[in-house]
Amino acid sequence: MTTLTHAQQLLTLLARISFRLGQFKLSSGGTSDYYVDCRTTTLHAEGGRLTGEAILDLLMENGIAADAVGGLTMGADPIVSNVATASAWRAVSHPGEPLLHGFLVRKAEKAHGTGRRIEGFCREGARVVIVDDVCTTGASTINAIEAAREAGMTVAAVVCIVEREEANGRPAVEAAAKDAPFLRLFSANQVRAEHVRQFESLS
Repeated sequence: MTTLTHAQQLLTLLARISFRLGQFKLSSGGTSDYYVDCRTTTLHAEGGRLTGEAILDLLMENGIAADAVGGLTMGADPIVSNVATASAWRAVSHPGEPLLHGFLVRKAEKAHGTGRRIEGFCREGARVVIVDDVCTTGASTINAIEAAREAGMTVAAVVCIVEREEANGRPAVEAAAKDAPFLRLFSANQVRAEHVRQFESLS
């Protein structure tokens, strides 16, 4: 019996509970005949676990070493928590495996307390992975990249769960990321194809 990878299991769940066909207005101002709400998957008990494991697998496959993972609130929030927790579980079962701590980037500095824009892990010189749920224009990802660098951290890689290939998000993110690779778990077309396959199998 073939065991499905974490990414394959995540794709099945993502296509079932996060993908919708119809007419939708995007945050970029454009319209689309589909919508992917990754949060219904990343906040799902099993979906969250698979998200953390699949991203760790992706980083390992690409030889990405980092100290922490973070992104812009709120799409990145459950991703960051799930990846950090998955890294801790791996370290328990495989002593010596690296821990990835988490941080969240506010959309604006808070006007009280410490006034910080980054919450959680923040260490000058640290290598970090920036994560996001869906990449369309790449604006939120770029925002997080800039905040991490302003805090003195080095961006080791950028990861999104779903890339909408019809927009110019990838070129914009790659320009902002400079030498750091931009990785994705799935393209929107892959999620659509799996969604249609599941629908047809029920017909």
